[in-house]
This record gives sequence, structure tokens and C-alpha cells, in this order.
Amino acid sequence: MKTLLLLEDNDERIAAFESALGGLGQEWQMRVWRDAPTMLAECEEFFGSTDLFSLDHDMNPQPGAIRDPGTGLDVTKLLASHFAFCPVIIHSTNADRAWSMHNELRFAGWTVDRVGPIGDDWVRKLWLPKAREMVAQSPRLEVFRQPPDHSERMQRALLSLEGLAIGDAVGEMLAYRYADAARIIERGLPSGPWFHTDDTEMALSIVEVLKLYGHVHQDALARRFAWRFEREPDRGYGSMTRMQMNEIIRGGDWRQGAASAFGGQGSMGNGGAMRVAPLGAYFADDLPRAVEEARASALVTHTHTEGIAGTIAVATAAAMAWRLRGDESSARIPKLFEAVLDSTPESKVRRGILIASQTPATIPVAAVAKALGNGSLVTAPDTVPFALWCAAHHLDNYVESLALTISGSGDCDTNAAIVGGIVALSVGRNGIPVEWQKEKEPLPFGDLKGVEE
Repeated sequence: MKTLLLLEDNDERIAAFESALGGLGQEWQMRVWRDAPTMLAECEEFFGSTDLFSLDHDMNPQPGAIRDPGTGLDVTKLLASHFAFCPVIIHSTNADRAWSMHNELRFAGWTVDRVGPIGDDWVRKLWLPKAREMVAQSPRLEVFRQPPDHSERMQRALLSLEGLAIGDAVGEMLAYRYADAARIIERGLPSGPWFHTDDTEMALSIVEVLKLYGHVHQDALARRFAWRFEREPDRGYGSMTRMQMNEIIRGGDWRQGAASAFGGQGSMGNGGAMRVAPLGAYFADDLPRAVEEARASALVTHTHTEGIAGTIAVATAAAMAWRLRGDESSARIPKLFEAVLDSTPESKVRRGILIASQTPATIPVAAVAKALGNGSLVTAPDTVPFALWCAAHHLDNYVESLALTISGSGDCDTNAAIVGGIVALSVGRNGIPVEWQKEKEPLPFGDLKGVEE
């Protein structure tokens, strides 16, 4: 089936659209929203079968409604945050706002046109020919590939995201008190909300793209990264990331921006690794696919071999944490490291992970951080081996894993985000303190459901 998503609050117009829809073909169906907030909350569910949007601007409150009905501009702003995949028609009598909607979409790369609601039977006489023309010239791009078990995969990704976001927030909170991290955590952390950093913002973008597409669509991910950055640029983004995001916002090609970073070497930073654990969770049942998708996610911002290697290593570790969760505790460590080493390409990252795999849990964390690095250089080789050592030796205890990681100093929020995203997949939702889940800054997803405890 092909679907028209319609924002319209007038009953006569809705009836006219229903009547005209057959003119597009018998395989067409229509989804109607009478206010913008409801459409914003629900429309993404139908993107996979959507071939056309048609949006009014001015919305009138429905009988008995108590909330503001919003406007069509609200919906176009949502669409502008996504990769353009089908045409959009704006059918509003509010000419000024219609052009605002038009520009919002045009600058975001969408195929968009206006139809003025003028005269009798305008839907059939004006809208229908325009709809036929646009659908023929700009057919829906087949970019949505959600697998049959998409819901189960998303629950794993959300579990990892929960662990990552809390780790990020706690690591940021205790970054300057790292030496006392274990004592402070044991005594009790302050009340929330615990704000997260760019680590979680970029992980959110990955989860949002997986939720819609079922895979890493790089153009969509680049747009989502930039959209979140533009909304909240003060989340602690690094200088190179800020340059890349601003270039995307200005309409630049993310491929060129990523490849030209650091004089054409590409970034070997830890940014790809810090955000990727939920991706490893989503593809936990297929390690080669997890590696492929992790590489794709890294390349949007990190083209250096080391940046890619770090991303692959963390994604693999996250996948293995889920796969090994039922195994005997002591057997999981070598199995996790073996899989990570098999998947990670030859690099400084891999050599560091090899050392980490041979480093006993009895070595003091300060000595391990000195030997492996602790993220102080904000590079993947200086971050990932230490984070994986912390995670691998604490797969049964989420709280202790974060306390140990943060006490190693360095890039505390990123280290803890990586570890939290991995260990959450091993301990399950019940292994993360309930009060910590409540105190973290709210995320734009519902409660975890169906995740093994």
C-alpha cells in the first residue's frame, strides 16, 4: 500500500481528499491528523509506507480539546530533521506561513510545492494533478528496512542507551572528583535531573535512525546529528565536531567534512566509539552486520582508521555483552575480548585491546589507565582499550563498573558512557539502580518493555 499522510482539521476538506485519493490509484490509503502535536507523536510510525505528505498550516482546536493544536510549521520542522524520502504538498490559505513551511523543507532537501485552496473542488482540480505529478517525478525512496524482529532489537538498543546516558551523566558529574567517585556513589549521588553530554545526544541520533530505518542510513544520521547539535549546541561537543555539524547545517556534504578533518587525515577521536553501543545491541545477533553498520556510523564523522576501529570494537563488545549474558561469569571475559579482537581491524586500538585482554582485574585502575590511556587525549586508541577493560571485568555490576571507570580519570563522561552502554546489556534493566533511571535527564523514548531483567 501507498500512504498519504494528511494534516487537516476541516471535515469537508478531509472528505474531498478521501474522494480524490482514488485518482492516485486503488493502492492508496490515507492517514489523517487534525492537530500537529498528535501527528508529531505518531507519524514516524508510518514513514515506511508513506509516498506523499500534504500539510495545512492553521489548525483550529477540536471540540473538547484542551491543548494547543499547533501548526503545520511544527510538522515541517520535524520532517526537516529527517532525510527527505518522498514529496510534500503544502495546502494552506496562510500564504506567509505556507512559504515558511516551504523554505523549511526546501533547505532540508525535500521536494515540496504549494497548492492554494482556491475555488470550488480545488482538491480534485488543483491538488490531485499536483499530487500525481510529484509522486511520478519524485517516488518514495526505499530506505526503510526494518527487520521482522525490529521491536526486540529496539528494546536492546534502548537498554544500552539507558546505560550509556546514565554513565555519561554520572561521569560528567564526577569528572572533577574522580578520585572520590566510588565513595560518592556509595554515599549517594545528588538528586537529578542528571544532564547528559554530546555522547548521549549523538547516541540518541543513532537510535532514532535505527528506529526509523532499521539500519544506518548515513545521510539520515548526518542530518540527525546536525539537527540535535543545532537545537542544543552547548552539550560539550568538541571543536572538530562543531565545525562538521555547522557545515552540514549550512548545506555542506558530510562526506567532505569528515574526510577533510585534521588536514585530510580524518578524525581518530573517540566520538564514534562513545555513541555506538546501542547499535551493537541492535545487531547483537549478527556480529558481521554489527561491524558493517558500526563502520558506516563512524564514517559520518570519523574516517581515520583508528576512529573506525574504536567504533567497531565498542559495537562488538556491546553485542557480546548481550550474547554472553547467560554464560558463567569468568568465561565471559575471554570470550568478549576474543570476539572484539577478531572484529577490530589492525590498529593502535586493537593493539591496546590486546594488552587490555591480558591485564588482570587485580591491577589498580590508575596503573591500568596509565598503561592503556584513559581518554585524556580524546582519541580512540587512548580511550577504547581502557573502557573495554573496565566493562569486561564488571559485566555483573553496573554501579561498580561506573565507579571504577570514573576513578580512572581522563575523559570520564565518555569512558563511562561506553562502559554503561555495554554493561547494561549484561545486567539488564533491573541491574541499573531504579533511582538512577529516574534521576537521569529524560530521553525521547518510552519505558523499556520486553527487555530481559
